[in-house]
Amino acid sequence: MTTTGRREAELNSGILPGNVHVDDWVMFVLAVVSVGGLGYLLFGSPPPADAGAWFFRADCVVCGIFLLDFLWRWRKRGWGGAFPARNWYEVFAMIPVAYPPFVAQHHFLVTVLLLIRIGRAADRAVGEQFTYRLVDKLSEPIVRAIKKPVTIAVLDEVVKVLETGNYPENLAKSLNENKVELRAIITEKLAADPQLGRFKRLPFHDEIVRTAVDASFRVLLEVLLDPRIDDFFSAVVRENREQIRRAVSLGLNEVDSSPEEDLLRTRPQRTAAHEYDLTHPLARREPPAPPLKRW
Repeated sequence: MTTTGRREAELNSGILPGNVHVDDWVMFVLAVVSVGGLGYLLFGSPPPADAGAWFFRADCVVCGIFLLDFLWRWRKRGWGGAFPARNWYEVFAMIPVAYPPFVAQHHFLVTVLLLIRIGRAADRAVGEQFTYRLVDKLSEPIVRAIKKPVTIAVLDEVVKVLETGNYPENLAKSLNENKVELRAIITEKLAADPQLGRFKRLPFHDEIVRTAVDASFRVLLEVLLDPRIDDFFSAVVRENREQIRRAVSLGLNEVDSSPEEDLLRTRPQRTAAHEYDLTHPLARREPPAPPLKRW
């Protein structure tokens, strides 16, 4: 159909009663064969080397036929961009992966490709757009169902990565390497301060400032390199991980405010920021734009 607003007719209606052609049966059988062969390699016992090579060659032939069928149907659509956008999953079904060593090393990837091939077989059995319509209807509930556990799992992995660092020692190392630049910045800011700047008239002002800055650096470096400070940083990371994990489990990251925030150990920063905005309304106002220059 070329009329705007009408649903585009399917090129094949599947092997169910209706507009059935020989190519529908052939492509359906090939899809079932590809699913069966890949499923056998994934869940069955490893085949001999000769049988594994035969599986891979047969899979290459089937995927080549899938490619030709995809191009033929795309040509029937006039090479429009909507066809590959709707049938993008078929592109992954054309990848020959029925190679025993590859299957043994990449179980998750092969399982995903197997599901895609099952969807392609369903398309040939029920209709061209069956998998597309099914995924379109189920995508939102599927995302809602897996979003929370995936978020918590990713959060746990991120925290594990963050816990591999030594932040006090790294900070002390950075301060020590940039001590000259930091001393110059602090001295410049002290001299520009309207209150402390008056002490420039005192004798030995520069030596006093330099001595005070160096003493502050030494004390700060000793504090950061103290083993007890590592326990402090570890406790901070651990407490944040547990609180954020608990907040995600309660769904507090999806709402602005909730009475369930009282179940957390401490008040979240979001609530503190919201209370600050309520008590400091002027702080939320944007600074006025600078006046336009007149030439």
